[in-house]
Amino acid sequence: MEKDLDQIDRKILTELQRDATLPIATLADKVGLSQTPCWKRVQKLEAAGIITNRVALVDPRKVGLGLTVLCEIEAMNHTPAWRDTFLTVVASFPEVVEVLRLGGLSDYMLRVVVPDMTAYDAFYQRLTDGIELKGVRSRFVMELVHRKLALPLGR
Repeated sequence: MEKDLDQIDRKILTELQRDATLPIATLADKVGLSQTPCWKRVQKLEAAGIITNRVALVDPRKVGLGLTVLCEIEAMNHTPAWRDTFLTVVASFPEVVEVLRLGGLSDYMLRVVVPDMTAYDAFYQRLTDGIELKGVRSRFVMELVHRKLALPLGR
C-alpha cells in the first residue's frame, strides 16, 4: 500500500496523527476532499493496516507513573524457544509499554513505566525470575525533553 499513498493520503495521515478525534467533515476540509471520499480513504488506510490504532496520550506523571526506565536486555541465547519464552514473559508485564529488538551489543530494549524505584525493583525481580537473561542494564529517564509521535510523512 505504501506505493499507493498519494499526497492526500499523506495529508489525512498527518492530520490524524495530530488529532485522531477530528470529525470527518473537519478532516475532509483540511485535506481538500468531500466527506464521503475522505471517509473511504480513511477506511482504506485502516483496512491496509497503515492506521493501526487511535489512542489518547496520557501524561504518566499525572496518573502516578513517575519513573520511566529503558531496560537493555542481552539474550541468554538466540534460539526460537528462548525468544518465544522471552516475548511471552515480557508481554505479561503491563509495565512494559514498548519492546524493541536491537542490533548491536544489546538484543532488546524495553521501555518500562512504573510509579517509582521500588516498583521498578519489583518488576526487575519478576522479570529475572521469569526468564534467564545474560545481562540487564537499566537506564533511568530523568526528563522527557522532546517527543514526537507523528511520523514525518510529507514529501
